[in-house]
Amino acid sequence: MAWDDQGNGKSPWDPNKGQPPDLDQIVEEWQKRFNRLFGVKTSGSGKRRKKPPLLLIGLMILFIWVLSGLYQIDDSERGVELRFGEYSQTTMPGLKWHLPWPIETVEVVNVNVVNRFKQQTTMLTSDENIVVVDLVVQYRRANAVDYLFNVRDAEETLGEVSEGAIREVAGKSNLDFILTEGRTETALLTQELIQETLDSYGTGIVVTKVNLQDANFPLQVEAAVQDAIKAREDEVRIAFEAEAYANDVVPKARGEAAKMILEAEAYREMVIADAEGEAARFDKLLVEYKKAPKVTRERLYIEAIETVYGNSNKVLLDSEASGNLMYLPLDKLIEHGKKEENETDSRGQPLPQSSQNRTNRSTELARLRERFRQ
Repeated sequence: MAWDDQGNGKSPWDPNKGQPPDLDQIVEEWQKRFNRLFGVKTSGSGKRRKKPPLLLIGLMILFIWVLSGLYQIDDSERGVELRFGEYSQTTMPGLKWHLPWPIETVEVVNVNVVNRFKQQTTMLTSDENIVVVDLVVQYRRANAVDYLFNVRDAEETLGEVSEGAIREVAGKSNLDFILTEGRTETALLTQELIQETLDSYGTGIVVTKVNLQDANFPLQVEAAVQDAIKAREDEVRIAFEAEAYANDVVPKARGEAAKMILEAEAYREMVIADAEGEAARFDKLLVEYKKAPKVTRERLYIEAIETVYGNSNKVLLDSEASGNLMYLPLDKLIEHGKKEENETDSRGQPLPQSSQNRTNRSTELARLRERFRQ
């Protein structure tokens, strides 16, 4: 080796020493290595003697095609592999690979996320009233295979089924029930009917909840409906008032009826007892009459006269001196005396004039009695 040879065929006095390598030279070196790898021979001057084969290009394309079969499935998703459009298998979460397109394709379906859609429907109730219902349906795709293959468009089918279900439930209920206490029950019945229909279709959709967000009547008939509601409220109020009146009157009437029945029974018992007593007295009187008929007749006559005169307020006197029949109105005097006794002042004290009149009248009555005794 010469004194100026560095072992690499370059002179130490080369002016290019210390310069970076030429880019063309680097590309040429890598090209030579690829040619040797794939059996492409070159001439001594570095030129190719023939065109490179298509094998390299084909391998690169094949490599990219194979890599296109990789796909990732999240925890909330399921992968459905299709081989030439036909169902092949369902893959679970993780990094998966399938035969690339056009042999196999993958449909990724989220089975855990809850979707929702809102629907407004106008319908007739059982009492022939119009009601506008805002329905909110929450659902998830529980079965990816059924969701993709059993129906053409699962979401559209769900919307049509939901509308049909709420129409059926509302058509069997009246307007007051839907607008007031029946909202929760209406939503539950609608959810059950929707789920039953979707299961019969095999859509793979599970309805998690149905909310009856709003139920009202159309604005065009608002005034008429308000009048009808007011009339119904008046009807209920009047019915309550009538019921309260009946609850007040009926017990009183029943009490009066019971009282009258008891009084009638008491009167019956009294009459029966009096009749039995009179009968017993007559039997005893008959015994005495048989013993002394004349004495008994006189005693009965005197008792009868006493009874008649005792109930009379008029007194007739036969004066032996003048031979005139005198009439003394004791009933009027007694009645007048009672009237004056009832006369009192504002404090409940008897009036002085009334007291004087009573004194005068008492004196007059005493004088008349003394005269009659003579």
